[in-house]
Amino acid sequence: MSFSLKANHKVVTEYYREMQKARETKQLHEGAVAPHFATLLRYCLGQSPQLTLVEQYSIKRDGRKPLRADGALVDKQTNVLLYGIWEAKDSKDKLEKEVKSKFKDGYPADNILFQSPDQVILYQHGNEAFNAPITENPEHLITSLELFLSYKPPVYEQWEEAISAFKEKVGELGQALVLIILGELKTNKAFKTAFEDFSLLCQAAINPNLAQSAVIEMLVQHLLTERLFRTIFNNPEFINKNVIAKEIEKVINALTSREFSRHDFLKSLDRFYTAIEATASTIHAYSRKQDFLNAVYENFFQGFAVKVADTHGIVYTPQPIVDFMVNSVQEILKREFNQDLSNENVHVLDPFTGTGNFILRVMQEIGANTNDLNVKAKFKHKYENELHCNEIMLLPYYIASMNIEHAYYEYMKTYSPFSGICLVDTFELAEPKQGGFNFFVPENTERVNAQKAAPIFVIIGNPPYNVGQQNENDNNKNRKYPHLDGVIEQNYAKTSKATNKNSLSDAYVKAFAWATERLQGQDKGIVAFVTNNGFLEGLAADGMRAHLESVFDKIYVLDLGGNSRKTDDDLGNVFGIRVGVSINILVKTGKK
Repeated sequence: MSFSLKANHKVVTEYYREMQKARETKQLHEGAVAPHFATLLRYCLGQSPQLTLVEQYSIKRDGRKPLRADGALVDKQTNVLLYGIWEAKDSKDKLEKEVKSKFKDGYPADNILFQSPDQVILYQHGNEAFNAPITENPEHLITSLELFLSYKPPVYEQWEEAISAFKEKVGELGQALVLIILGELKTNKAFKTAFEDFSLLCQAAINPNLAQSAVIEMLVQHLLTERLFRTIFNNPEFINKNVIAKEIEKVINALTSREFSRHDFLKSLDRFYTAIEATASTIHAYSRKQDFLNAVYENFFQGFAVKVADTHGIVYTPQPIVDFMVNSVQEILKREFNQDLSNENVHVLDPFTGTGNFILRVMQEIGANTNDLNVKAKFKHKYENELHCNEIMLLPYYIASMNIEHAYYEYMKTYSPFSGICLVDTFELAEPKQGGFNFFVPENTERVNAQKAAPIFVIIGNPPYNVGQQNENDNNKNRKYPHLDGVIEQNYAKTSKATNKNSLSDAYVKAFAWATERLQGQDKGIVAFVTNNGFLEGLAADGMRAHLESVFDKIYVLDLGGNSRKTDDDLGNVFGIRVGVSINILVKTGKK
């Protein structure tokens, strides 16, 4: 990156003024001087459209406790690609010694800046690139910052070019695949039979009105992305281990049974795949690979399935919100029920799991010390029996499966498939079914039935809502759920004094109605959702508010604002959308 910084700039003169004060007061310890250097870095990065500073950055090491750097330069798009490390130290005469110590500990030497009040040492490509005093020489300080901030790992240049072109190319290739599939449906009998059988499975599991185009889109999603799952996550057995991927592979095999070759067709994407895979290979922490894949995933949808992204809201819940919600549930379990997430029979369900972030955070809460045999046994039992989640879209379902299974592997050092995840429309589970449920494959159906029979105690997640909606009325109206719609009509709409009740058809309102129904008959339970906040004050939601108050004994709401139509709500939106957001925790304590 290029930036403008001169010795007479206020941010530089202020830094030296603070360092002088520190010397005079003999407050030159790391904690006192590091914040002032961080201010310098943030000022420079404020001129970058690409990079941001993450303080107290965790550097993972195999089999050992992670290292913690004072700061890291990461890209804004994925918030994970690492461009540089910054380490603050106390004094000049110890800096060289500190540098050796840090490298011995395993700090990366690709681009790392060591800084004390008196000196900077910069290593790049494993070699010392700059070493100079800075006490009375701001030019040396500026030079070190220019070198540090302009560094770009060679593989990242390839990534940046590839990811911007990938969005355009994946759309083009996706449409070409659609045409091939349509052609094969006319001439390839084996494929036509396999496709029709698969379509029936999809309609039974997801939506009885599912169009042919949506089924084709699922096949395209699988074809264009399964390689990334295999390579980025070093999971060559992915399509054999995942029960849904295995079923889709049968259809793909029928599709390619004649002259169509998957390898040859996807050859034009090789350079993009290679660049993405090469960049991913520089990321060692699995959690950061998840974030990286999320960025690739967003680009995939924006390039190929724009309407799908808009309808289902391809928006990831910020980690601080996930942390806050899981911590809050844990606190309420202890306070109200003398329980916690690790206790037996505290079943947890994320009905709209996306890439699995809420379940991963619950696992983190439970498995904090799997060296303890008691904790290990509880964690294994919870994973195998009491963690549940649903996803309706194929790609996030794949990613969530891998994320959760890998988290278990990291804790337990052994692989075990996660049988708590279902590919299913959660709202459909409230609808009565003649002859029982049949969802894709027997394994998925077994999982759905096991979840339906489970005594769910905690429902937590981020229900779907339209990422681009201008107002509450823009949300999904195409899918009807007779039973759930009847529940909303009876409990929310009927008692409302409003004339226009269109906003009650929003998906997040359905989520509240579904969750309330799911806990029906239980006198104890918790619902924790981050949603559109329109129901807090909306006229049409007066009946909804009254009903929730009558069902639940305690309701906590953290209103995060973010409504772009409110002139007094100008602090921005945590999801980058235009409707307001709130975190809502509803508790049934059994005590009115």
